[in-house]
Parts: sequence; C-alpha cells; structure tokens
Amino acid sequence: MAPQELRYDGQTVVVTGAGGGLGRAYATFFGSRGANVVVNDLGGSFKGEGANSKAADIVVEEIRSKGGKAVANYDSVENGEAIIKTAIDNFGRIDVLINNAGILRDISFKNMKDQDWDLIQQVHVKGAFKCARAAWPYFRKQKYGRLISTASAAGLFGSFGQCNYSAAKLALVGFTETLAKEGLKYNILCNTIAPIAASRMTATVMPPDVLENLKPDWVVPLVAVLTHKSNTETGALYEAGGGHVARLRWERSKGAVLKPDETLTPGAIIGKWNEVTSFKDADHPDGPGNAMELLEAATQQPPNNPGENLDFKDKVVLITGGGNGLGRAYALQFAKLGAKVVVNDLVNPDTTVQEIQKLGGQAVGNKANVLDGEAVIKTAIDTYGRIDVLVNNAGILRDKAFTNMSDDLWDIIQDVHLRGTYKCTKAAWPYFLKQKYGRVINTTSTSGIYGNFGQANYAAAKAGILGFSRALALEGFKYNIFVNTIAPNAGTQMTRTIMPEEMVQALKPDYVAPLVVLLGSDKTPNPPTGGLYECGMGWFAQTRWQRTGGHGFPIDVTLTPEAVLEQWSKINNFEDGRADNPSTPQDGLKSIMANMENKANGGSKKKGGKNEEVLAAIESAKKAKAEGTPFEYDERDVILYNLGLGAKRTDLPLVYENNDNFQVLPTFGVIPPFNAVAPYSMGDIVPNFSPMMLLHGEQYLEIRKFPIPTEAKLVSYPKLIEVLDKGAAGLVVQGTTTKDANTGEDIFYNESTVFIRGSGGFGGPKTGGDRGAATAVHKPPQRDPDAVVEEKTSEDQAAIYRLSGDRNPLHIDPEFSKVGGFKVPILHGLCFFGISGKHVLQTFGAFKNIKVRFAGSVLPGQTLKTEMWKVGNKVVFQTRVVETGKLCISGAGAELLGAGSKL
Repeated sequence: MAPQELRYDGQTVVVTGAGGGLGRAYATFFGSRGANVVVNDLGGSFKGEGANSKAADIVVEEIRSKGGKAVANYDSVENGEAIIKTAIDNFGRIDVLINNAGILRDISFKNMKDQDWDLIQQVHVKGAFKCARAAWPYFRKQKYGRLISTASAAGLFGSFGQCNYSAAKLALVGFTETLAKEGLKYNILCNTIAPIAASRMTATVMPPDVLENLKPDWVVPLVAVLTHKSNTETGALYEAGGGHVARLRWERSKGAVLKPDETLTPGAIIGKWNEVTSFKDADHPDGPGNAMELLEAATQQPPNNPGENLDFKDKVVLITGGGNGLGRAYALQFAKLGAKVVVNDLVNPDTTVQEIQKLGGQAVGNKANVLDGEAVIKTAIDTYGRIDVLVNNAGILRDKAFTNMSDDLWDIIQDVHLRGTYKCTKAAWPYFLKQKYGRVINTTSTSGIYGNFGQANYAAAKAGILGFSRALALEGFKYNIFVNTIAPNAGTQMTRTIMPEEMVQALKPDYVAPLVVLLGSDKTPNPPTGGLYECGMGWFAQTRWQRTGGHGFPIDVTLTPEAVLEQWSKINNFEDGRADNPSTPQDGLKSIMANMENKANGGSKKKGGKNEEVLAAIESAKKAKAEGTPFEYDERDVILYNLGLGAKRTDLPLVYENNDNFQVLPTFGVIPPFNAVAPYSMGDIVPNFSPMMLLHGEQYLEIRKFPIPTEAKLVSYPKLIEVLDKGAAGLVVQGTTTKDANTGEDIFYNESTVFIRGSGGFGGPKTGGDRGAATAVHKPPQRDPDAVVEEKTSEDQAAIYRLSGDRNPLHIDPEFSKVGGFKVPILHGLCFFGISGKHVLQTFGAFKNIKVRFAGSVLPGQTLKTEMWKVGNKVVFQTRVVETGKLCISGAGAELLGAGSKL
C-alpha cells in the first residue's frame, strides 16, 4: 500500500530567499501540496548586492499557474516583521517558517573586511532571528509551528576562506536548538538542515557536472517531512544532498577527571590526554555534564602527577575579560609560568594586573571594548612588541525567553561575544602571520553546543564562535597558528545569577585555567588545533560530531517526502554500526558523493528497447530556448586569461593593455559560455546520469568577429544539439552562441561534447550529424610535422587559469583530486587546449575555428609539445606530454584566417 501523501492544505508556509535554488524548490513544492506560500526574495546577488522583485514574482506565477496559492514579499530578512505580516495579511496565519535566505562573501581571513563579516551575520543570523521572532507569537497562540534553519557543512566543520560564513552557519545550530527547547510545550518544532544543493551560491565553487546531481529536489523531501504536522522530531540536525540523508548529533568523550587542587597543572592534563580524547565510553548529551557528579568524582581522586612544567618566558599573552572570574584565573596562571600578560577588561583590569605584579610577574591593563579589537591588541604591541597568545574570554549575559527577546538584547550579545572575538582575532592575525606563530583560545559554551532555554541570543553567539574557530584553525595551520575552543563550566559573576552559591565556590575558574594554558603552549598533544573541549571541576572532555549512516536514495528516481518517511528510522539510527565522525568538509561530502553511483534501474519507461521518457525529453530539450547568460569582461580579464595560458611578462601584446597589438588569445572564446545556463537538465536527457562518470570529449570553437574585442558585454545562449547512444555511454553535444549584448552580432560559437559512462542504452541514434568543421576529424599526415613547439607549464598554471572562471576544485584542492584518482590537482583541459591554440597562432597565424579531441590529462609543471602539419588552409595538430610521451590532444585541426600572426 502506497504511503499517504503528505499535505499542507490550509497551512501557510513562509520561505525566505525563495527566488531561486533551494528556496524556489521549497516554495513550488508546498504550493503543489495545498499550502498558501509566501515567496520572499530581495532579489539581490549571491554576494548580497542589489535588489529586484522579479525573482519572487516568477516563482509566485509558477505556483499560481499550477493552481496553487502564493504571494510575493520583497523585504530583506532583517525586516522579518514585514515578511510575517505578508503571511498574516494575506492568509490570516503562519504555520511553517523556512529560514533559507543566504549570501556568500568568501575571502581569506587576512583579507576579510568588517563589511564581509557583518553582512554575512546580518543576513544569515540576524535575518533568521528576525523572521523567527516575528512568527513566534503566532506559533505560540495557535500552539502549532514548524521552523527550519539552514546550516551548512562549512558551519559544521569549518571551511577555508569562509570564517564569516562558518560562524554564521553554526550560530544557527545553537539558535535552533534553543528554540526547540523553548517551543516544545507549544508544539513548535524547530530543526536544522545542512543541505548540499546547487544554487547561485554553490555554482561558483562546484563543477557543473557535480552540480547537476545536487539538485535542490534532493533536499526538499526532508524539509517536507520535518515541517509536516505528523513530525515529532525537534532540535535535530540533518544533512542532505545528492540523494543521501543523514542525521548528526554531538558526541562527548567520557573525559579525564583530575583532583581539583594545586596539583591540577597543564602538565597533569597532558598526562591524561588519552582519556580526554578517547571516545570509548562516549555519551550523546543535550546539555552540560552533571557538575555535582563530576565534582564528587574529582574530589575523590588522589593528587595529580603535575607532569612537565610549561615555560612562557618571552611570550606575550592577551586575555579579554581578564578583570575577574575565568579571565583573572587565566592571567594569574600564565603570569606564574613567566608570560607577559595584557589584561583587557572594560570595567577593571587593574586589580588583576596588581595581583600579578605583587607576585613578581609582568602585566599591563587595557580598558578597550573588544569591539575595538585594534585598540585591545595595540596595548600588547606598544608595551611588549608582540603577541603570542590570544584568549577571547570577554562575555556578558542577557537571558530572556525568546517570546520577550528584543533586538537590543539580541544585538549586544552577538556584538560582545561573536563580533568581539572576530575583531580581536582579526587585529592579532597580521602579527601571528608575520612571526609564523600564534595561539588562539576561543570561548563557546554548552548553551552554544546544545542550546539552552532563555538563551537564544547567547546560544547563537557561542555556537557562532565555534564555527569561526573551526574555519580559522584550517587557515592558520600552515602558519603555526593554532585555534582551539573551550566550553567551560565554572562559577563566575555570570553563572552566579543561575547557580547556588556553594556550587559556584566548588566550580572554581582555577580548574579551567590549566587547559587554557596548555592550549596556549607549544605542548598541546594531537590534535593541536581545531579542538572543542568541555571542562570544569577537574573534568576535561573532547566533543565532536557523530553522524548516522543515513540512507542513500537512487539518483535516477525522483525523491518524495513519502519515500524519506519510509526510511525515517534508518536515517535517524545511530546504533546500527554505520555511524561515523565527520570532522572536515571533505568528510561532510563523503556520503553524498558516494551516493552518486546509486541507481535503481534507470527509472525508465522502456518500449521495444527504447526509453521513451528519455527520448521525449531529448526532443523537448532540443526545442528549448535559453534565456541568455550575461558575461562581461575587460582588459584585466584578457590579461588574466593570457597569463593562464602561460603568457610571459615579455609577451607585451598579451600582457600590456597599451601595446599597439594588445589582444586576447583566440581560445578565450570558450570562457564566456562556461557558466551559461542551459535550458534543459542533464539528468533528463540521459538515463543514469552521474557527474562522476562525465568526461569532456571534444571542443569546437568558431571565432565570428575579428579582431576579438578586448572588452565587451556578451550574452551566451546554450542549445542542445544532439544526444547519441554509444551503448555503454551517452554522448551529449551542446552548442553555445555568444553575442554582443549591445549590437546582437555573433562573437563566438562553441560546441562541447561530453561522454557520460553508464548512460547509454536508451535507444537513441548511434551516429551524429555532419556539421562541417564542428564534426571534422583531423588525421595527421604520415610525415614529420612541419613545426613543433614545446612549452613547459608552470606548477601554478592551474591556480592561475581557474581565475578565468573554471573553479572546479579538481584543479586546486589535493583532497578533491585524490577522490578523482589524481595524486595532485590536474590542469584544466581547456587550459592545455588554449596553450595548443597559442602554438598554432604563433606558428601559422590567426585561425577562424579550432577543433580538438581530449586524449589525456596534464599535471601543472609538465611540458607540452604541439606537433603541427599544414594541409592546405588547415593546420592539423596533436599535443603530447613530454614527460610521459602520451597524447593529451589528438585529431585536432584549425582553419586559418589567412592573415598573419600579430604575436
């Protein structure tokens, strides 16, 4: 019996950022299942620039054209009240809120500006808060609500060049865990998803073939289950994409328990490090360790073996919020071990400074606000000339039930904790980089990790600090800058308001300090960076993610919410022996990438050996017309492309815009269509499509305007030319015409042929049409070549070429290339195609078209040898890798223009 269809009749669903990608997919799904949909989209770019109502309007029209109910809203998510008001004004209620809006501002930490940080926090974190806060009173009143927050692998594991985004995305996990706790008694269920889906954001960082299988359609069914009235899960975290769905939770080591007395030293913790990091008897908590139990166990321990003594002579340590509590304890312990200490405290650093000086130590006070990170760090540099260790400890509390939380209570907590941590670290970073040394200890809290009633603001900020730390640990590692995060359980001025006095006395900050001192040293055992530790009362434990084995659905069958529900217990099962512990972005993608091979049976409707569904989709795709994808370039892009093909500083026509013969190498024609949006989907026109099985087979380029402009605004229109059935493989040919946006004249025409292994057998034609030069196969004559050009590529060739638009990680990220079976990242095929084209141009002059067949791969640093034969008005050529003797381009030819080369 088929499971009953999940319906949302009469319910109102608000989707933010619903103009494209995931948001559009959510909106159209809910519209098709009976819900009233509010389609919110500001219509800005994925970087957060501009605004345009068109994006939302198109989605509303799409829902209405199929009989659904929808209205548009064009407000920024920071104006959450207005978005929710649209729901109430039009439909009288709100039942589901999907916080999906997002932007990217990827940039390395050293180059990050405050606006790159602030804009990401505003849209992702403040926007989610504002929309949730506006919906909350309606949810509570009707005793019903479903809320989804959107995290990402970057937030869960950290991501290089995404400190801002990682912070924002993990902040949403802490925020949502808190909402789940506060909403439960009102039947308001709140969950977080970490989707891997193709969108305007991911299109810039993933290859098109992989994106094809990461359609938003794979994420929607999970969200449908979590937002349905039948759902009972709350406070959970799921990852989904490419047909795979799994659940994550926190896993905490049993940890080491040491006697809380003066023998509790950093050296004593080193001696027990294996216990700190052993997950043998781990638990899976939803809150802090039981303080009284741990304290009792600790006090019964024998005195600790103090172990080795750490020495901080000549090291400068800066502690924010060092005037009392934890910060004071850290300052005193670092000072006792010889460090020069900068005590930052907005209220009173002097008492701690005087204590240190009385003990014969060196210390100086600083009263700057942590939001003025430069002023905080300046005291260290002015007084001691350097900074070695930064302990971001300053904090405040503004607890309030979410229903009563104001913008002011939200903002001040984000500012002091999260932005203050960012600002102080940002100011210290250049000094760390210069001296190739730095230690950062950031302070999260169990409220951030697990959520805590009445602390939505604090939980978000504290979880954000952990996401920030994880990304920063990745960036700092090669410079010997280590970043770790602690979640201390200690009695301080902050906790005194929520704990009995005798417990505050027992939870002395002195018993957290030894771990902070250890993490600030050169003696931290593995892992030296990127760790998360819960501690207090003489107990030290490590915390990490645990993920279920989940379930992989076949990628050639449309996924439905009902199918997800059938596998729900498997998706949520941590106990079946398949759970793992992902810790890197690559780990995060592992299950999803592995599922790309998972197919049912082609999911096809076959008739007499023909797959009628695929054949019909091909005919439909051939007729489809592209909207046109703009591409704008200037002289800088021309020079960058030429450099990507090995141009030297002495090749002035290629690298100097004021040279009389300044020109772009003609193979530049392949660049404008690169990210052009096709009017069809690869998964529809061949069975069993998997991006992992795709090979770029041939490339044809025709130059239709001479000379090629060195700056222009163009528009590219891709079109499906043909799909051939090669038995074991499918062959797809796409043609793209690129026109001048102003005049409409043709500038370039490209044909790209790709082979997809495992995608044949659908009953299509076996041989393609004759399209003249585009389909010609060129055979070299049986004689020595007329000309040979050799050129050694640079080891940085792929790194430079990718700046012209092909950002496939296969060409830069060693981890990614290993998955593809290459020891090091390989050179782009269109890069060595361009270098070969340059050799033809240098030797025989300009050409009007060029056709190549890709025959092998090239590693950056290898030498290319282009062998050329002149046959009439054509140059037939092939290119081989000198070091291996193997061809990388075969059967190639170029039709000459007749004019001589200007190079």
